[in-house]
Amino acid sequence: MSNTPWWRGAIIYQIYPRSFLDANGDGVGDLPGIIERLDYVAALGVDAIWISPFFTSPMADFGYDIADHRDVDPLFGTLADFDRLLAKAHALGLKVMVDQVFSHTSVEHAWFRESRQDRTNPKADWYVWADPREDGTAPNNWMSLFGGVAWQWEPRREQYYLHNFLADQPDLDFHNPAVQQATLDYVRFWLDRGVDGFRLDSINFCFHDRQLRDNPAKPLEKRLGRGFSTDNPYAYQYHLYNNTQPENLPFIERLRGLLDEYPGAVSLGEISAEDSLATTAEYTAPGRLHMGYSFELLVKDYSASYIRDTVSRLEAAMTEGWPCWAISNHDVERAVTRWGGHPANPRLARMLVAMLCSLRGSICLYQGEELGLGEADVPFEALQDPYGITFWPNFKGRDGCRTPMPWTDAPLAGFTQGQPWLPIPADHQAHAVAVQEADPGSVLSAFRSFLAWRRTQQILLQGAIRFLDSVEPVLLFERTLGDETLLLAFNLSGEPVRHALPEGEWQAVVVPGPDAGTAEDGELVLPAHAVYCGRHVG
Repeated sequence: MSNTPWWRGAIIYQIYPRSFLDANGDGVGDLPGIIERLDYVAALGVDAIWISPFFTSPMADFGYDIADHRDVDPLFGTLADFDRLLAKAHALGLKVMVDQVFSHTSVEHAWFRESRQDRTNPKADWYVWADPREDGTAPNNWMSLFGGVAWQWEPRREQYYLHNFLADQPDLDFHNPAVQQATLDYVRFWLDRGVDGFRLDSINFCFHDRQLRDNPAKPLEKRLGRGFSTDNPYAYQYHLYNNTQPENLPFIERLRGLLDEYPGAVSLGEISAEDSLATTAEYTAPGRLHMGYSFELLVKDYSASYIRDTVSRLEAAMTEGWPCWAISNHDVERAVTRWGGHPANPRLARMLVAMLCSLRGSICLYQGEELGLGEADVPFEALQDPYGITFWPNFKGRDGCRTPMPWTDAPLAGFTQGQPWLPIPADHQAHAVAVQEADPGSVLSAFRSFLAWRRTQQILLQGAIRFLDSVEPVLLFERTLGDETLLLAFNLSGEPVRHALPEGEWQAVVVPGPDAGTAEDGELVLPAHAVYCGRHVG
């Protein structure tokens, strides 16, 4: 297995820089803060870090509106700080992946400032511009994910520009070869600096339908959002034309060709499409992205049948690609709250890590997940997220999962010496790193123990997966590698359950971390949020 790429089966720890650690006291996390805590991250037992955007930005969408792809925003530090971060991470054995946002830029990007001036400048066709209809309205019915129409009027050109997200985030026109090349050029800039890979934000949004055809309406019963609320008009359409166009595949293949020039460099695409699982399989075919993940496990449904069906569908479609799974990130309510309510249940937190990290594929874990942090309740007057401000009170946005990491149980949680950019909940301070490191029964201790054990289990890193029929709330599957088979059972509920033990002779395996179930007289006996693991004998 020595020839297996490092990223297959890897645990990737997502760092949201604004909220990780503030080293200069301005209330916002930064690159020196990350450097200061890299030893902590390495001690978790993860293989890589994914750092959300730290590039020059006016921060309309907190870094996902990039104004300069080749520099660090002063809020976060300098390029020299990034180089120091990279060197220390590598010295600790950590790979470093950085976020890249291909599909759009900030309105403050030099490319857009030039493009919007008139219709004849050298960057005039670098963004998606379109004439109004005869009555002056937008060119078509496309909607923005962040609410309202996806077109913004530019009086200097007397045209609209497309923005699938905020109006501050104009969409680049990837039908233009110059745009594609400029994108690959800044990817090469970071590869030359030594990064190990990229998480690609909204990678299926690069191309749009050249004919600007209207998206068809979606019936009420089909308006099931993935990462957005169903009262958002974005959910009213089938998004057939504003993203996921066939022209994206040749560009992804060009990107893969560039990455292949740098041994070990990896791509992880975020995919949100009408059929995200099918698109993920398509985008991770040979010669395309190394890995893909979607929002399919970042939703409210927490049934065993949903998890089984979702993973099985991708397994069936992805015959040659490699999956990556996540249940929390910077865009959705934290999993322990989304699936377990308030207050955050440490038993659930321990079990969720074990369940997620036992699936076939690579895994993204979000900062604070190792502490079992629940979603923070951020009052309206403290909200920063424009998405939440627009859709309040039905949807409170993404600030609740972005509050600062609690390092100590002091008033500012050891995050900053200044005023934190988002409030730090008191219950988060009670679950701070310093508190949990002193408790061998903590979620943090369980997290470290499970990841250390998983690293020794080649069957979990590389083996096949097969789901077994089970009765709610039990999730049941096998992992196989060669002639070895592991049976894994997870009680997704907060009540003890019994379930039939699959046929065969099973020898119990001690899984450090989550609460343990047993097998007795042909039955699985699973306490609340417990896990049973057995190795097939004979």
